[in-house]
Amino acid sequence: MVYLRALYDWVLRWAHTPYGEPALLMLAFAESSFFPLPPDVLLLALCLALPTRAYRYAFLCTVGSVFGGIFGYLIGYGFWTSTAVYFYRYVPGVTPQGFEHIQQLFGAYDFWVIFTAGFTPIPYKIFTIGAGVFEINFLLFVLTSIVSRGLRFFLLAGLIYTCGNKVKVIIDKYFNLLTMAFVILLLGGFLLFARLR
Repeated sequence: MVYLRALYDWVLRWAHTPYGEPALLMLAFAESSFFPLPPDVLLLALCLALPTRAYRYAFLCTVGSVFGGIFGYLIGYGFWTSTAVYFYRYVPGVTPQGFEHIQQLFGAYDFWVIFTAGFTPIPYKIFTIGAGVFEINFLLFVLTSIVSRGLRFFLLAGLIYTCGNKVKVIIDKYFNLLTMAFVILLLGGFLLFARLR
């Protein structure tokens, strides 16, 4: 927890440098296609440091995430045969059986599957790649990604913009507890996906 607190404080300082926004954009992009950690932590830190820019950060996070999702879609659509072995080996919960289940979910619920993955802690990258593998309608995929990711990030930014210092005080006071809750939600997303196999 001490390490995470130091990392949180360090990230908070990024908002006052030229690198905070590019880092947020890159993290959001990477998380939607191959990187395991979500961009919410950096988005939260930047919004807390400069609440007046909260919606700008949410917009950048959404743009990065949607383009990252498109990149994940392209991986699935054009390169899955050559990259599947790496995802099965290194991404928790990703198995051939899991991808078969994703195909069934897409067939039955297409929009809602993408929306749920984009809005909740379920690993979004698995579904962006899966959408490409199973050739889900690209326009539907992009529009749903914009709605779900935008809603998720703008809700967080709106909370910070509206409550500002109150949220910062709560986070500072209960940092360890909130970190544990966030990790549990993140792991819960992976475990939920693993149970769907």
